[in-house]
Amino acid sequence: MITFLNFEKPAAELEARIRDLRHLASGDEVDISDEVGRLESKLDKMLRETYGKLTPWQKTQVARHPERPHFKDYVKALIEDFTPLAGDRAFADDLAIRGGLGRFKGQPVVIMGQEKGADTESRLRHNFGMARPEGYRKATRLMEMADHFGLPVVTLVDTSGAYPGIGAEERGQAEAIARSIETCLRIEVPLVACIVGEGGSGGAVALATGNRVLMLEHAIYSVISPEGCASILWRTADKVIDAATALKITAKDLVAHKIIDEIVPEPVGGAHRDPQQAIGHLGAAIDRTLAELSQIPGYKLKELRRQKYLTMGSAGLV
Repeated sequence: MITFLNFEKPAAELEARIRDLRHLASGDEVDISDEVGRLESKLDKMLRETYGKLTPWQKTQVARHPERPHFKDYVKALIEDFTPLAGDRAFADDLAIRGGLGRFKGQPVVIMGQEKGADTESRLRHNFGMARPEGYRKATRLMEMADHFGLPVVTLVDTSGAYPGIGAEERGQAEAIARSIETCLRIEVPLVACIVGEGGSGGAVALATGNRVLMLEHAIYSVISPEGCASILWRTADKVIDAATALKITAKDLVAHKIIDEIVPEPVGGAHRDPQQAIGHLGAAIDRTLAELSQIPGYKLKELRRQKYLTMGSAGLV
């Protein structure tokens, strides 16, 4: 059963009516197909209208929905022969970032990304997708390995940000993120980054500095969370809606500012309503993008990637 967000209350009530009708009619001779079909059409229309005019804060809630597909779901559906690779070869293995080797539509790739977890136990194990320095050093190691063997890199970004704990800072969190970004810019293989949920702060940029950045329709990507922005600028959580709007965190805003390259459509009502369809849409976009990038020589991929980020935000500067 889907967890409904606050703004989805009318849809939740309609779905409950449809469910009750089916339950009452089960085993009876009464034909309720026409009534159910009418209600389902009404529900579809309601979801299309609601999701067609979501505010930035509402999109933030959708991006954080616990039932959106996670890294393990994308790997299970899109990657054959996945072999996870662990550890940064210096301190530990950070389970907030998963990665390894596999085949995407028959092509060998290195795939990595944040894993938030799907229940309380797994969320704690994966630290809610907030990586420590060893996670970013593992990402750096995997990208360097991909570069050495000439394998494309696909990243799946879904984090509220890097872990801000004292231990992480003591072990060089900022340096680890910077090294990961540097490696993204340095490798000479295609790098396709996908924002699939939250893209928060440097913790996201560390894996998202790609030749192409794809973003799911209701994902968000920002330098800071709306809550963090509100607490810094207004010193109150009451301004979180204003912060979400001011930050320009939606895919529509970001593609207009050329921060991302493509918006990948989600099913009606968000990826959490039909995870397999959402995964299929992203898989098709990755396939098309890798085919385009594979035609470009390695040195040119590196040059174009660096130029992309050097010029980002320069429009309008004097």
